[in-house]
Amino acid sequence: MTTRVIELSHGGAADAEAVERIMARAFDPRFGEAWTRSQCVGILAMPGVWLTLAHVDGALAGFALSRAIMDEAELLLIAVDPSRRRSGIGGALLRSVIAECEGRGVRRLHLEVRANNPAIALYVAHGFAPVGTRRDYYRSRSGETFDACTYARALD
Repeated sequence: MTTRVIELSHGGAADAEAVERIMARAFDPRFGEAWTRSQCVGILAMPGVWLTLAHVDGALAGFALSRAIMDEAELLLIAVDPSRRRSGIGGALLRSVIAECEGRGVRRLHLEVRANNPAIALYVAHGFAPVGTRRDYYRSRSGETFDACTYARALD
C-alpha cells in the first residue's frame, strides 16, 4: 500500500468553489447538511473563522471550517471527498482544528452532527462526548427531518 502525504494549509474565500465541489460529493443532499458557496464566503469574512484544507497528491481531498469566539470554538463543517475516505484525512483535519483551537486559547470545542452519521465514531475517537440533541434540525428538500447531535471536547 502506498502512503500518501496529507498536506494541510489555511484557505480562504478564493477556495470556496473547490470546497463547494467537495461538499457536493461528500454530503448527501437528502440530509440538507451542505452549505452554499456564498454561505462559506460570508462566514469566512467574519472574525475568528478559519478554513483548513487537506491536499493529497496536489488535489483538494477535504476541508474543515471552524470559528472561535473567546474561549469557545465550533467545528462548523468538515468533509472528505468520498474517494479519499478512511485514509486519515478526516482525522488529520480534526487534529489540526484542535491544535489551532489550543493555539487560540480555546477551552471547549463544539460540533453538531446528524444522528447516525458514521463520522460520529471519528469525533468520539478524538475525545468528543455527546452533550445534547436538536430534534428535527436538518431538513431535506422533500421536507423530511433529521435530528442533530451536539458534541463537545474540553481542550488543554
